[in-house]
Amino acid sequence: MNYLPEGVVQQILSQLKNARDVASSTCVSKQWQSCVPYIPSLFFSRAAFDYSPRGNHQRFDYDDTIGRMVEAALRLEELVIYCPFNPSNLGKWLIPQGNTLRVLELRMDGFGDKPGPDGTGTQLDCIHVAKQLEQLKIWGVSLTTAPKWGVLKKLKNLEIVGATLMDGVLEEAVHAFPNLVSLVLLSCDGVGLVKFELEWLERCRLDFLGHGSIALFLSTPRLEELNVQGFSSIWVKPNHRLRTLSIAKTHGRVYNVEMGKLAEVESLYLRGIQWSWGAISSVLQNATDITQLTMKVEFCGNSETLLPFPEVDLVNFFNSHPKLQKFEIHGAMFASLCQKNSLANVNSNFVIPSLEEVLVIVRSPLNAEQKLNTLESLVMHSPKLQKMVIRVSQMKNCNEAADDFFEEVCKFQFMNQRIVCIE
Repeated sequence: MNYLPEGVVQQILSQLKNARDVASSTCVSKQWQSCVPYIPSLFFSRAAFDYSPRGNHQRFDYDDTIGRMVEAALRLEELVIYCPFNPSNLGKWLIPQGNTLRVLELRMDGFGDKPGPDGTGTQLDCIHVAKQLEQLKIWGVSLTTAPKWGVLKKLKNLEIVGATLMDGVLEEAVHAFPNLVSLVLLSCDGVGLVKFELEWLERCRLDFLGHGSIALFLSTPRLEELNVQGFSSIWVKPNHRLRTLSIAKTHGRVYNVEMGKLAEVESLYLRGIQWSWGAISSVLQNATDITQLTMKVEFCGNSETLLPFPEVDLVNFFNSHPKLQKFEIHGAMFASLCQKNSLANVNSNFVIPSLEEVLVIVRSPLNAEQKLNTLESLVMHSPKLQKMVIRVSQMKNCNEAADDFFEEVCKFQFMNQRIVCIE
């Protein structure tokens, strides 16, 4: 190593990120020590100082260590701080690197909305000095007061995890980044309305906590991927380009979804305990060209009363979705395709043209004959079908009826063992 050119050593050391490794490399030789300031990334892990003999009571010494290493970098492009630190020091660390820093990740541990070092604004206001920032990720932040970030035009990717929010504050914070391409908000809480107008946004994932009703309004003309969790009412301006759509709500009810025509959507995932049937049918009727559909909604209804799905005509459903290749059907949706008149329009001319894979989850032996008839129709009328998985899960009414039903399913599997399997 002593005979390597300094440029080669710099290239080798540039692969280091972990702050402990970077600090150790300064002790190897004077040549290494002189190359360390050119390392473009610093990563302070959660346990970065766990082995320090000074103990946890010397946190401000840790801040000094972070500060010295950040300030020593001549061209820092990525800074990740997951270990505990005093947010009041963040500004003096960022100012020297404001012209080069492109990636910033911070674990705030509930800080963020307290006043800055001068007693005004918030502790996160200082992020505005990083004018070249392209990616920002913040964990465990409190955003009950809007930070004064100005406008950061180069920031493309924003991720906030575990945030405590207030209505209006989140909208103001996000709109500081008008050219966002990717937005991720996970495990956020405290708002009743989420509203964004972002011209360049392509990918959006929103995961909000709480049992109450949260409304979502999006105006994003370039949106291609949308994954939302926790919203009761969803409105997306119809001028989008959605190709992948996932909507889920584990508590409460989804009662309204308005997105207009979903002509470009290929993959659709609907999950939740209870949806209004109007919301489900609206999405399905507008997404006619989907190739992959997952339906994991347990009940429907517009009130707190949990109701089964209404009857769905098998022929009309597949004729409305002729490109469907992969279909995952959970209990309630499968039951709706197995009602008395669901197969009334099935005849020898009926074809499901594109279906290749089916996963059916069965939870009840009720209406066993109709369920078997539906399974047989799917196999018989799907010339491209390669695999059907029947998953018997949390079977209710576990008595002789369940045993008889399972026996019939096994016979069906035996008759179609090339395609059908049971889990």
